[in-house]
Amino acid sequence: MTPELLEAGAEALHKHQHPNNAGESGGRAASYGRVVEPDQLDVTHGSILYLDDISVSFDGFKALNKLCLNIAVGEMRCIIGPNGAGKTTMMDVITGKTRPDAGTAYFGSTIDLLARRENEIAQIGIGRKFQKPTVFEQLSVFENLELALKADRRARASVFFRLKSEQLDRIGEMLKLIHLKDQAQRTAGLLSHGQKQWLEIGMLLMQDPKLLLLDEPVAGMTDEETERTAELFLSLEGAHSLVVVEHDMKFINELTTRGANADRKRVTVLHEGSVLAEGKLADVQSNEKVVEVYLGR
Repeated sequence: MTPELLEAGAEALHKHQHPNNAGESGGRAASYGRVVEPDQLDVTHGSILYLDDISVSFDGFKALNKLCLNIAVGEMRCIIGPNGAGKTTMMDVITGKTRPDAGTAYFGSTIDLLARRENEIAQIGIGRKFQKPTVFEQLSVFENLELALKADRRARASVFFRLKSEQLDRIGEMLKLIHLKDQAQRTAGLLSHGQKQWLEIGMLLMQDPKLLLLDEPVAGMTDEETERTAELFLSLEGAHSLVVVEHDMKFINELTTRGANADRKRVTVLHEGSVLAEGKLADVQSNEKVVEVYLGR
């Protein structure tokens, strides 16, 4: 979640516990002579994320080694690979947590991610979900989603903030989408692990991200929860671009063989900080190098 949302959550939690005290962007020119505002996402060329020759070293260890990745608008891309392959570091670079030693990273064709801070990157439309769910456990499910709404978080605006009918409708739609309609008033800390994952995904979606980065979203889930999560992600593709990092190959198979454009979905395999293979899941699974370093025989 964004730093602003975490800060707002802390304030909301304080009010919940003490109710009586509640009182510049990098620069490739836009194509076709169009004028694009500094924070305006331009996907004229069809790509929403472009990484080129990204390298990151930690004390001499190359976490990323000239990594190249291109994600299309509305695409669902699954990323697999052994531990230490660079998957988390890649997401750290995209979200501004880690600065690379070399390379370029663009959101659309005009927004230079390497010139932005973490909070700025979140605000322009990139949402990240970590493996461990981060929700405000002492607030209700509804309050968590309300908190995640895009709104003016300045003190004066917060004091007079009231939900509008369209915002109530949006929260209601989100509760249905993430399978928590019947849990709206339940304290988030009482949810199952899988339900907390759905709630955090819902909180990200409330912020209208164009690109979602999802780190091992089904780790620790039951089979039923995993199946529902696959259905959720499939319902999002097209409206959002998704990059899903996961080890569960059954889940990867669900995502890449169902839904829109299933015949064109690709899986990227990372190894030692670079792309080892990329293509349809069946082709990747039969790749000898991938079998050797990751899948096993």
